[in-house]
Amino acid sequence: MAFLTGMVLGIAIGIFLVMAFARLEHSRAEQRRELAMAVTQYSKLTVEGLRKLLPPGFYPSWVVFTRRQKLKWLNYELAKLWPFIDQAASELIRTSLDPVFEQYKSLILDSIRFSKLTLGTVAPQFTGIEVLEDGSSGVTMELEVEWDGNPNIVLDIKTTFGVSLPIQVKNIGFTGVFRIIFKPLVSEFPCFGAVCYSLREKKNLNFTLKVVGGEISAIPGLSDAIEGTIRDTIEDTLTWPNRKVIPILPGDYSDLEMKPVGVLDVKLVQARDLKNKDLVGKSDPFALVYIRPLQNTTRKSKTINNDLNPIWNESYEFIVEDPSTQFVTVKVFDDEGLQSSELIGCARVSLSQLEPGKVKIVWLDLLKDLDVQRDVKPRGQVHLELLYFPYNVPGIVNPFAHKFALTALEKALKTDTDDTGASAIQKRKNVIMRGVLSVTVISAEDLPPMDVMGRADPYVVIYLKKQGTKLKTRVVNNTLEPIWNQTFDLVVEDGLHDLLIFEVYDHDTFGKDYIGRCIMTLTRVIMEGEFRDTFPLEGAKSGKLNLLLKWTAQPVYRDT
Repeated sequence: MAFLTGMVLGIAIGIFLVMAFARLEHSRAEQRRELAMAVTQYSKLTVEGLRKLLPPGFYPSWVVFTRRQKLKWLNYELAKLWPFIDQAASELIRTSLDPVFEQYKSLILDSIRFSKLTLGTVAPQFTGIEVLEDGSSGVTMELEVEWDGNPNIVLDIKTTFGVSLPIQVKNIGFTGVFRIIFKPLVSEFPCFGAVCYSLREKKNLNFTLKVVGGEISAIPGLSDAIEGTIRDTIEDTLTWPNRKVIPILPGDYSDLEMKPVGVLDVKLVQARDLKNKDLVGKSDPFALVYIRPLQNTTRKSKTINNDLNPIWNESYEFIVEDPSTQFVTVKVFDDEGLQSSELIGCARVSLSQLEPGKVKIVWLDLLKDLDVQRDVKPRGQVHLELLYFPYNVPGIVNPFAHKFALTALEKALKTDTDDTGASAIQKRKNVIMRGVLSVTVISAEDLPPMDVMGRADPYVVIYLKKQGTKLKTRVVNNTLEPIWNQTFDLVVEDGLHDLLIFEVYDHDTFGKDYIGRCIMTLTRVIMEGEFRDTFPLEGAKSGKLNLLLKWTAQPVYRDT
């Protein structure tokens, strides 16, 4: 009897436990469903809805919702921290920039160092904030900053003439956008491995220079040299793609550093209608070309004496770190001999406008200043040819970066073999692009009238500038729309460095009258093999030339 009673009691207790457990699990499932529904509803709430549910007394004062409130809080906290930031940042800036100034100083400066440096009592103001998508690997934040500060900055300047001067930097006004990258995201506090910062955009930078107890204009060119050094230092050390990486947690963060991504070939072809800077005669122009304004990466052309329409035909190559944000800059100067050169004008073109592997020909208007474009007086134009090759992009190959076959004679004379794999720039210097250039002068359009009858007797002279080959078409009488359809084959010994010039003349019984010209390099026809295009005539009121060019190559690689 006891056994039966125990068995019944055990079964009853077991059934009760099973039912209780089932009821408990059902209750938990209901709670999870209700929680999921609540989370879904909360995720759909707007900021205004959250404010209604959560009054201000239930969250800390620093938690804000609008962008304006965020900026107000950031500026408030920065103003409180500014005295301490001033002390720390002043010493950091001094120790960081003193050696950097040496890389960017101009020829007139022997040394430039900080004598005094404090950032003053006025803190910068954040005027904009934006968080950019950076996948799951990091967070990118951009902060727009304005600063009209009252710093105390005195530079100790020594000129190459042996003169030492204390120069005060005053009236600083700055507006720009700083980019801060927190990357990579990790599970360990503070949840990111490193901080990377850079000046993504410099919208405005103004300052004045004053000699302490003197006048800076006493030394010609000194103010421009110091200002150029300061601007170039900021441009090349802080402006994106240049960046500073601060490791927070131990690790390898080399992927955050700036790296070369391609090579840019720049041909400085010519300039026209340059502003004359000389009282007697004409200017003696030369040009500086650079992407980064370092002394060892800035290229200087030869000087063309007494010419406002110089032809340089010089090629340079530059390493590219970020084609989406970098520019190629050209500055044209008048060579004044022993005196400092005088700027005629400057221009720049964004590398984002270039199509990889395609030649881009540009005419750029020269300006007095690249940042403050108030002076719009004509200063002339400069003619560039640009060709960008990115590294390791399928389908885009730099033909100038490979070793080409040697001639039979060169193979016989070759005594050693270089298998080290020189860089693209080193190889380009030794590449000789030999071939046959087929030129078809098809026609001309809209030529200016050259005689009293409103007609002309045009013909075209073709020549290679470096090689000296010269040919000409027949004369077509009494027309401003001549059709020649004449083809000429030219054997070219060095296609990469020669220049093709077409000059159009009006034939007269006792001479000839110049109409205009067009100048081009051979890079495009070498790259494309064949093209047909229309070219405007330089120096003429109107007129275009229709041409067809073909290239049959015999590339040669020579050791030097």
